[in-house]
Amino acid sequence: MQSLRLPLSECLDAAVTAAHAAAAILQSYANNRTELVIDSKMRNDLVSQADREAEHAIIDILLERTPQLGIVAEESGGKPSDIATWYIDPLDGTTNFLHGIPHYAVSIGLIAHAGAKISGHEPLEHDTPVIGVVYDPNREELFTALHGVGVWLNGRRIQCSRAEKLEDSVVATGFPFRDFSFADEYMPTLHHAIKHTRGIRRQGAAALDLAWVACGRYDAYWEMGLAPWDVAAGTVLVREAGGVCEDIFHSAPWPIGGYLYAGNAHTAAALDAMIQPHMKPRQNA
Repeated sequence: MQSLRLPLSECLDAAVTAAHAAAAILQSYANNRTELVIDSKMRNDLVSQADREAEHAIIDILLERTPQLGIVAEESGGKPSDIATWYIDPLDGTTNFLHGIPHYAVSIGLIAHAGAKISGHEPLEHDTPVIGVVYDPNREELFTALHGVGVWLNGRRIQCSRAEKLEDSVVATGFPFRDFSFADEYMPTLHHAIKHTRGIRRQGAAALDLAWVACGRYDAYWEMGLAPWDVAAGTVLVREAGGVCEDIFHSAPWPIGGYLYAGNAHTAAALDAMIQPHMKPRQNA
């Protein structure tokens, strides 16, 4: 029978190695963007061979170093395992990358499934994000987090901001860009935030939005319509930085559905209160 104990340190080391390998591929293409072959998966949802090659590099390393774990990747799919599953976004911020905007990242998160054991503790009661690696190759900033241990930026411990009110906060968000089915729910929240925050930023890379919440650059962040691989790693970063990162519908133990709000205890609660009046019930939420 396969062991349900997770060697987190070894897994984190594998994810960091994989993130650096993927970033090297991305940067090799960054100065030759005109030669990239770009495909459109759907409206405003692009993929290039840079994404695909970076993803293959990540998967090869993780399969070699952590063969017992499942993998779900943006471009090649995959499937979960019984113990834990990697969620991989080889290039978060593809549109930025393709337009030469130097704001994108490699994102690798590990979700331990219910029943898995971590460092001698009792088995987990529900799926739990346990490892987060987000690497920004343009700034050479490596964000790493380990469940129950901490979060670091280039080896230095970080924490969420101490803002107590949205009125004193710089808040990040993401506009609907490929799925517009939730626009009627999202737009009122944006209008409210415009009037009740210090400022709003929309940079176009969810993994970095969450990483920047974890290190205090942003005081809070919310977005809708993302994918699990967009938020898996960032969820660990924020939580280990003393913050809150949760499913808007309060129906999942982490924002696997891609509807999330994040911040410190004060700003996250304020965001949640701002969002809830505008959300429509989901049949499966």
